[in-house]
Amino acid sequence: MGELFGTLSDGTPVHRWTLERAGVRVRVLSYGGVVQSVEVPDRQGRAGNVVLGFDDLEGYLAHPEPHLGALIGRYANRIAGARFTLDGRTYPLVANEGRNTLHGGERGFDKRVWDVEPVEHGLRLTRVSPRDEEGFPGRLEVTATYTLDASGALHLAYEAVTDAPTVVNLTNHSYLNLAGSGHAGGHELRLAASRYTPVDAASIPTGELADVTGTRFDFRTPRKTGSGYDHNFVLDKGVTRAPVEVAELYDPASGRVLTVATTEPGLQLYTADHLGEPFLPGGGVALETQHFPDSPNRPEFPSTVLRPGEVYRSQTVYGFSAR
Repeated sequence: MGELFGTLSDGTPVHRWTLERAGVRVRVLSYGGVVQSVEVPDRQGRAGNVVLGFDDLEGYLAHPEPHLGALIGRYANRIAGARFTLDGRTYPLVANEGRNTLHGGERGFDKRVWDVEPVEHGLRLTRVSPRDEEGFPGRLEVTATYTLDASGALHLAYEAVTDAPTVVNLTNHSYLNLAGSGHAGGHELRLAASRYTPVDAASIPTGELADVTGTRFDFRTPRKTGSGYDHNFVLDKGVTRAPVEVAELYDPASGRVLTVATTEPGLQLYTADHLGEPFLPGGGVALETQHFPDSPNRPEFPSTVLRPGEVYRSQTVYGFSAR
């Protein structure tokens, strides 16, 4: 059993677990599957926390919208019009960002308490999402396994099964600041993506897969993240059975390096320009591995449909080093 971190208003306890290996220390909450902190050394060997988080449960309850460090589901990112059609039936969802559904609805996976059990070098989080939760069809059984490998890399592995056709898109919503504080716009990002999905005024994809060449979306060679990004990038590798490295984030000041490997076909770059107190706008960079936004309404995008008898699987690995 992890240590008691706090208690919800209905009396439900929230616990925190600490994972430590190869000089990396990760703290995880049962509330929202939140990665509360990740401590890694800089080029001088000094440890520092590189993800944004709150020191107590009250912080997460009072500031739910940034989704700090949380496990996002049932559907990461946006679904246009808070509805989708599957097998000829239209499913209305809970709209929580204007007319659209964002990150699973008003009370997504990030606002639920997960069952947690230790496994070798990690934790297994489980939860059953009942039929029609936030409007999504099917009873969904979800497992998320967080482990540290021998190098100190953090592995996030998701699995899910359903008893009725549904859509699933899971991710982690950590905000990274490899310097440990201040504005993260000076971080340098390399991203293996030759295309991205342009969006309308409501951040819904237009359906185009646009070439990044000659635009501010071209991170194929390292450049500063700056600000003004909340966009899905189309990873050149597509969907893969095993994680493939797709991104590197570097902080010149501390020397810390983050690499991202994933099985997913997309990555949402969010420069957190709208973060509020107690954090700075732009105080972190989110690199959310995912299927594309609004895929349930875009048959030309990689499918997010899960049917009975199938197993949803997704893996992402965050590697840490310094130079």
